[in-house]
Amino acid sequence: MSRDALKTLFHPFVTEAVPMPGEGERVIFLGAEASHALPEDFKAEITAVQSFRPLFRALGEGAFPLAEGEGYDVGLVLCGKHKGENENRIAEALARVREGGLIVVAGGKEDGIQPLRTRLMKLGLQIDYTPKYHGVAIWLGRPDNADAAIEALKAAPVVIEARYEAAPGMFSHEKVDGGSELLASRLPTDFDGNAADFGAGWGYLSVMLAEKSPRVNRIDLFEADYQALEFAKRNLARNCPDLNARFYWQDLGGEPPKEKYDLVVMNPPFHETQATDPELGKTMIRTAAAALKQGGRLMLVANRGLPYEPVLAEGFREHGETCRNARFKVLWARK
Repeated sequence: MSRDALKTLFHPFVTEAVPMPGEGERVIFLGAEASHALPEDFKAEITAVQSFRPLFRALGEGAFPLAEGEGYDVGLVLCGKHKGENENRIAEALARVREGGLIVVAGGKEDGIQPLRTRLMKLGLQIDYTPKYHGVAIWLGRPDNADAAIEALKAAPVVIEARYEAAPGMFSHEKVDGGSELLASRLPTDFDGNAADFGAGWGYLSVMLAEKSPRVNRIDLFEADYQALEFAKRNLARNCPDLNARFYWQDLGGEPPKEKYDLVVMNPPFHETQATDPELGKTMIRTAAAALKQGGRLMLVANRGLPYEPVLAEGFREHGETCRNARFKVLWARK
């Protein structure tokens, strides 16, 4: 998402299209991000909500992974690339802002802001809007009765294969990712040590490892998306109730694990926006190398075209390819 969306979000305040929040007023900022100076007269107390760990860490004090409280005077919603997540954030704002309070939403074209504006109008919400900085800012007063709009916007968790749950905004939230499925088919059946699942998402690979290697001692799940990690807890409790598992909300690029493992499995991310960035996966591979015991193994899946082999050669004693299909390759390495 373009960072211009942050400027777009505050544009209605700068132009006095909406009143500037003053001292003593409370603002909830959903999808909050740092790196943008507030308008000079924006004096209200801001509660920033951001579930993605790298962005959360950049916000500093006063940030929370999930929304809490109600009766806010103003709700700010910064859109991302997931339609369902954007609608959930607006539903959250409608639920937590007081009647008559102000809600401002902003996003770029790549965030689907135009269809979102149409969606809000079709729900009967009285909105104003203005284009600015390659995006659109939308604002509305919180109606006296917003229950119907909240119900229409709030997406229920998705049930996958009748055994997992996930939610919009999470990686592969509607079905098991094909790369993860390929890696799962190659997981060991005799593993009995301590494992880590890097970028665990909603827990699929951990469930698969626990089922294929029932003598596994422990699996630690590391995930940057707080909500995805909460769903991973739920999915492991449902599918592997006896598994010894621990859950860590961490940014592996800046918060490496403190323990050493016999095995690391992962389907590393390769983009945070629309653009592919192989450096994200390379960073996770380097973190895995540092987190493995001598003789420990890394198993990962990647899109066939991603150049991970050189970084495997740098950090591991040996490495190779287990298999590939039309889209993905499964790689291994030994410390």
